[in-house]
Parts: sequence; C-alpha cells; structure tokens
Amino acid sequence: MGVPNPQSTVRRWRIDDITPDFQNCGVWDLPTPGGRDDFPRLVQLFAGGTTADNPSRIARLLFAVRWKLGALLGWDDADSGIGRRVDSLRSRLPADLRRAAPGPAFSTLPFTPVFLLENESAAEMANSTMHGVLHLRWVPDQRGADGGQNAQGDADGVYHGQLAVLVKPNGLFGRAYMAGIKPFRHLLVYPPLLRGIGREWQDLSAQGSGGTA
Repeated sequence: MGVPNPQSTVRRWRIDDITPDFQNCGVWDLPTPGGRDDFPRLVQLFAGGTTADNPSRIARLLFAVRWKLGALLGWDDADSGIGRRVDSLRSRLPADLRRAAPGPAFSTLPFTPVFLLENESAAEMANSTMHGVLHLRWVPDQRGADGGQNAQGDADGVYHGQLAVLVKPNGLFGRAYMAGIKPFRHLLVYPPLLRGIGREWQDLSAQGSGGTA
C-alpha cells in the first residue's frame, strides 16, 4: 500500500487499448478486501470522495494550493476541459463499452465517468496541464481468506482494489508540471490517501454487516 505495484501492470485491461498515448504513472494496491461482487462499492466510494477528506493536513494544503493556483492562472477553466481542449475518451470506446454504463457521477472531484465493468472502471479529467484517467480494478488476492490459493479469483475468494493513474501531459508545460509534482504525489499525497480509503472501506464493510465502525 502506498507504493506503485509494477507487477499489477502485467495484466492487460480494456483501458490499455483506449489510452495508448497516455503514460502510466503507477498502480497502487488498495487496502479494500472484499468479495467478487464488491467492486461497484469501491467505485461509489471514489465517486463520493473529496480532496478535503485526505487524512494528511499537508496533502489537504497541497490540494488547496493547487485549486487556488488553478483558479488564478486559469488552468481549470472550462475551455481546458473535456469536450473543449480534448475529446472525451468515450469517443474512443469500442461498441461494447459504449453500450455499458459509464459509471456513477463524481459529486465533488473534477472527474467524468468513462465506463464501468464488473471489475474495471475509468473516469477522466482535463485541464491546461494534462488529460488524466483514474482507473480502478478489482483483482483476486493471491491467497483467499482461508490461506488457500486464490489465483483464479473464484467466487469464494478474497479480492481487493487497485488504483492506476494514467496521464497525457499537455505540451512542454504539462510535462514540466507533472514532473515537478511527482515527488509530492508519491510521498505526501498518495500514502495518506490510501490509508484513508482503507478506513472508509472498513466503515462501509461494518455498516453493511450491521456492525459499527
């Protein structure tokens, strides 16, 4: 948790065929153990999230500074977003994915859903610096809850989520910007973010089982 998982990039996902011109910025294992059919709950958790929920005060400050700079410098203006500066990735989808539900709308975060499958979802955002994708996957643990092998992801096995971030920088400025914020994202933003997701997941699991958080 909190460290990019290079082994997770071996499997090919549907998003890989849609974003060949995007950079994979890393894949993180999420502390979200669940059953085979629990993926929609993970997607909904992300859709309802907000940067103000990050457990780290430093991370919240970094996000606040970023949004303030974006407002002052026009990085997040409507003309730089999806459908204006860049086309939505939905225009790249094959027929079967276009027929699939795009997924739940994000309540606060500036993402737009692209597609939702039983074990994979994608949402996109764009601004003056980049076109980005938040990609969620639902993968089987190598071992099930009883300690036995679960590599095949059988119905009784234990699964967990993975988060991948894909980015297409906007020109030289976008590449410089993404390179400049990389240390902050990997050291100060993602670790507490993933811990917070784990706690929220535990709370949801307790509520779903009739327990208390």
